[in-house]
Amino acid sequence: MPRARWSPTIVAVLQALAAGSRYGFDISDATGLPSGTVYPALGRLEDQGCVSSSWEDPRIAQREKRPPRRYYELTPAGDRALADAVREYRALERTVRARARANRPRRLI
Repeated sequence: MPRARWSPTIVAVLQALAAGSRYGFDISDATGLPSGTVYPALGRLEDQGCVSSSWEDPRIAQREKRPPRRYYELTPAGDRALADAVREYRALERTVRARARANRPRRLI
């Protein structure tokens, strides 16, 4: 079951997947995060049911002279988790801005 609060890293990975990135290095490029951060995040998301994965046909990778890729995609739970996270971050931003306005020094003149 997805958590109520997501880290910025997890949200960035979810957004990259929603935007069409499909495999680890592609997600790393889209987010600017190192692969050592992206792959554990993908594993956690998969464990929580927000992401599913499958390996490509090894013949495709062999033809392109590279290792096989593991492709990831958002599940319906991942779509909901991303929408919830975006909503939470927007609410947090509104709260921070409101507090900053409230704490601004007032002019006396």
